[in-house]
Amino acid sequence: MTETPRTPMTTAEVEATARAAHAGQTDKAGRPYAEHLRAVAEGVRARGGDEEQIAAAWLHDAVEDDRLTEQWLREAALTQRTKDIVLAVTKRSGEPPEAYAARILATPGALLVKEADLAHNADPARLAVLDEATRTRLAGKYTRMRALLGLAD
Repeated sequence: MTETPRTPMTTAEVEATARAAHAGQTDKAGRPYAEHLRAVAEGVRARGGDEEQIAAAWLHDAVEDDRLTEQWLREAALTQRTKDIVLAVTKRSGEPPEAYAARILATPGALLVKEADLAHNADPARLAVLDEATRTRLAGKYTRMRALLGLAD
C-alpha cells in the first residue's frame, strides 16, 4: 500500500515548528536560539535559496541538537529534498569534518544552507561577545569548514 503524498508544511509552519522545538534554548552568547535560525533562513533567502532550502534552514540544527528526532523528520510533511538537506547538515558525533563536508557537497541544496549557517556563526558581532579562547576556536573551526566546502573567504 502506498502512502498518499501530503502537502508539505508551509514555511510559516516549519518556522513555528522550529521555534517550538528550540524554545528555551540559547546560543553560546546567551541569545534565544530562534534568532540564529531566523538569521540562517534569511541568509538562505538572500542567497537565492528556494522554499525547500529555507525550510531546511529553519530545521538545520533540530536533529543535531536533539530537539527533533530523525524519525520525526522522516515522518514530517516536508519534501524529500528538505529532509535530505537537514540530514546532510546534521553533524554526527565523532564524525570527521571532511566526511561532514563531503556529505554536504553531495546533497543538492545543502551547501547554500551551510554557507548561510557559517556566515551567521562567524558574524564578528556575534563572536565579539564570546571570550577570546572560544572566539578563536570557533573562528578557526568555521574557516576550516569553509575551506573544506570550497567557499571563498
